[in-house]
Amino acid sequence: MEILYAIFIAPFVEMGAYPDLFIQALWDGFVAGTLYGLIALGFVLIFKASGVFNFSQPILVVLAALSLVSFYQMGVPAWISVILVLIMFYALAWLVERLILRQLVNQDGNILFMSTIGLTFIIIGAAQWIFGGVPSAMIVDELGFPNGSLEWPMFGGGVYFEMIDVSAAVIAVIMIVILAVFFSKTKIGRGLRAVADDHQAALSVGISLNQIWVIVWFVAGIVALVTGIFWGARSDVSFALQIIGFKALPVLIIGGFTSIQGAIIGGLIIGLGEKIFEIYWGPLLGSGVEGWFAYVIALVFLLYRPQGLFGDKLIERV
Repeated sequence: MEILYAIFIAPFVEMGAYPDLFIQALWDGFVAGTLYGLIALGFVLIFKASGVFNFSQPILVVLAALSLVSFYQMGVPAWISVILVLIMFYALAWLVERLILRQLVNQDGNILFMSTIGLTFIIIGAAQWIFGGVPSAMIVDELGFPNGSLEWPMFGGGVYFEMIDVSAAVIAVIMIVILAVFFSKTKIGRGLRAVADDHQAALSVGISLNQIWVIVWFVAGIVALVTGIFWGARSDVSFALQIIGFKALPVLIIGGFTSIQGAIIGGLIIGLGEKIFEIYWGPLLGSGVEGWFAYVIALVFLLYRPQGLFGDKLIERV
């Protein structure tokens, strides 16, 4: 009986007793979920444009953050460092298209997936050789983002809003809206969807695979840079960010691999869920709930709704 009370009643009693703590958990979970969704967007962009599951997206987040900090430490002004990172990602997109994707047109999806795994380890090796393994602090002040926190008094307590988290949420929402409009309303966006459906059909109507793939990998690089800045601000800039990046995989399973809105909603489900479970059920389940919560939810979706909330349902004819 005590166990049932601890699982089904005690957490809700605590939520009612300390509503300020509950609202704080919702805010922290919302920010984390928005950033998870932003990482997942990088996967969705490339998958929608080429049908390739880009395993290297998490390491692109690490590469963006490490490069930005390293350029600044070399004496380059902060916003010039941002421009240099964007140029670097455009060059990387061009190289990926020229050396990998162009050679694998119309190949099986598993071959394309394996190529991104190989790319991941190439980037990891090169980044470790160039940047080393010493954690660094993200240059949020130098980029002009507000720092510090605001307190909103309520219910006899207070909810704290870190200004960098507010900036992260606002910029993430703006990027999501822009990308959604880009995919649904622009000619290039429609071309991206056509390429994902059928490479040969896209070529036959004059769509350039080379150009489309460079564009989409570059846009995924921009997403990685924004994500790297804000996740780097919440923790040190190091290769450990890659672990956070892989939280996008459960997000994709929940939302669907082809859905922009699914990436965002899936991110919010994971962000809010893991924060609330960590605070209210963590003492019962043991510490580290945030480490495994997302993958348990993803497993449930794989069992009962493998296409996710907004993914395309697969219909097999026999």
